[in-house]
Amino acid sequence: MRTVTFDVAPGITAIDTLMAGRDRSTAAYLLHDEEPTIVETGPTTSVEPVTQGLASLGVGPSELANVVLTHIHLDHAGGVGRLAATFPRATIWVHERGAPHLADPAKLIASATRVYGEERMAEWFGPVEAVDRERLRPVDDGDRIRLRSRDLEVLYTPGHASHHVALVDSGSGAVLTGDALGIHVPDLPVLRPATPPPDFDLELALDSIERIRSRATSVLLFAHFGPINDVDRTCDLAGQRVRSWAEAVREALATTDDLDEIAERLVRESARDIETGSEATLDLDALEERLQLLSSIRMNAMGLVRYWTKRRERERAAEEPAQPS
Repeated sequence: MRTVTFDVAPGITAIDTLMAGRDRSTAAYLLHDEEPTIVETGPTTSVEPVTQGLASLGVGPSELANVVLTHIHLDHAGGVGRLAATFPRATIWVHERGAPHLADPAKLIASATRVYGEERMAEWFGPVEAVDRERLRPVDDGDRIRLRSRDLEVLYTPGHASHHVALVDSGSGAVLTGDALGIHVPDLPVLRPATPPPDFDLELALDSIERIRSRATSVLLFAHFGPINDVDRTCDLAGQRVRSWAEAVREALATTDDLDEIAERLVRESARDIETGSEATLDLDALEERLQLLSSIRMNAMGLVRYWTKRRERERAAEEPAQPS
């Protein structure tokens, strides 16, 4: 199996996890330090390329000190149990809300299976193995994961998921964004929102984008995929896109609750997201096929429908008069 690694910031190297055999879809990031630390693992189907990538960078099974996860969705963390067995000295860091689901992944597996189906679960992610509770270190906003030559500061960045964190590297000023800013594939002229069920939240997502903007002093490191240097433009675009997708679904819900019809509205919205000047040469069907693995239209529609449904339920509850005691 080929190994693809490339430097993205001082002391940070990306490893292409080759998720589901596809290149430039999902990245893990190695922080070079006396205590080598990797951010993200990819799914279990990526453990072999990640292990080979680490070996090519001089990090063997007895040397990896830490695995840090932005969140526990399977394309980011599904392989952590298998990887932890391969690297027995590594401590696993994850937001406190996500940690119990790594120790006992039954609910995580069931939730992902409802979204993807059993066939795609097996093809894209592979089996999900538990992590020994003693190796888990829960983190929350403001915590620092201290290495020898650098720290990773934890930024709580919910919206995409209630347990999502971004990570600020003290050595380079880079922010490892997870999915908080959406999905970017290097050779496709689009930044796509990532609004999956069950707990996407628009207001929290927008707040998280601004938190990341305020802390990134050099480069944004996307899990999907790679570095982007223009921080302000990227954060502006991420905010614009997630607002427009949310509004498209809100408008659709005024006339229908059919998920297929709502997803079709998002297809039209996504076509408007393409960068100016690329429309003449871009095959929209090929673009959608490429992004299906990372952020499908239907999955995003499901998350946005759930968000608006829950929001309206809260608003109705707030409007109801208090019952006499």
